[in-house]
Amino acid sequence: MTRIFSGIKPTGHMTLGNYLGAVRQWVAAEQEPDDALFCVVDLHALTVEHEPARVRRLSRQAATLLMAAGLEPQRCTLFVQSHVDEHTRLAYLLECTATDGELRRMIQYKEKAAKAQASGEGVRLSLLTYPVLMAADILAYGAGEVPVGEDQRQHVELTRDLAVRFNQRYGHTFTIPKATLPSVAARVMDLQDPTSKMGKSHANGSGIVYLLDEPGVVRKKVMRAVTDSGDGAVVYDREARPGVANLLDILAACTGGDPAALADGYDGYGALKRDVADAVVELLRPLQERHAELAADPAQVDKALREGAGRARELARPVVDRAYEAIGLLAP
Repeated sequence: MTRIFSGIKPTGHMTLGNYLGAVRQWVAAEQEPDDALFCVVDLHALTVEHEPARVRRLSRQAATLLMAAGLEPQRCTLFVQSHVDEHTRLAYLLECTATDGELRRMIQYKEKAAKAQASGEGVRLSLLTYPVLMAADILAYGAGEVPVGEDQRQHVELTRDLAVRFNQRYGHTFTIPKATLPSVAARVMDLQDPTSKMGKSHANGSGIVYLLDEPGVVRKKVMRAVTDSGDGAVVYDREARPGVANLLDILAACTGGDPAALADGYDGYGALKRDVADAVVELLRPLQERHAELAADPAQVDKALREGAGRARELARPVVDRAYEAIGLLAP
């Protein structure tokens, strides 16, 4: 069985985009504790200005939501990144393998750095280097598949490049992973700005459906979603009508249909929005109910994370030790 690894960053409340673009795919994958690893990558949340208490709170919430979504600790390894030292141990070796140029070409770095500079803020070095830490997250476990949203594909490609380069220079050490993407709604877009992804750290949340939004809030956000100018026809065209296409993608992901085929069943935007709202509310209902149960028993979540970190360390340590030896470091 191919080992899979993926993670989620606790920089904001988890969204419908996180769920449809990644988490639901994780849950659907065939799982065994040693072959399915899912991580709250809290160290990645430190690359930008942050409030320590909020990072801790969102890390716990993310872990609880992952369990509520169906990641069962008996079937997979669920843990917090900072609880396993092998991630940072390996990251430095990969920094010694990566180049400045390829990190500066990362789209997310260029976008976030430009935004920070435009607002007069400094850009943390960790924002540049965190794709290397992400590579360490993956390579430490010998993962063959990395289920991610479309926006993370470039980072997995960098991981592949670093693994190949390390293996060529120092001998075969790492498994070469590949990104796996969901067939529909790989990148859910903001309901108010359908040319931008539905990101959990956006300042304006009016176009973002959060996993813990109440049904009335979900319906209001969907009904106010931006559609497109034109004749009002419901057509699946990502380029010409991104707003309608986004709604159709969401509906298709919720119901298992085909977005282009679904478009044929609508004469106007109103009915489409109502169906999307109903589908999202029903999709989130069991997740929210299970989250409430787990949140009322935090000790259960803590236990799962401790046990998950223990399993993760056992899997990662031999790989990282082998990398240290391969690159020329003296064993302790």
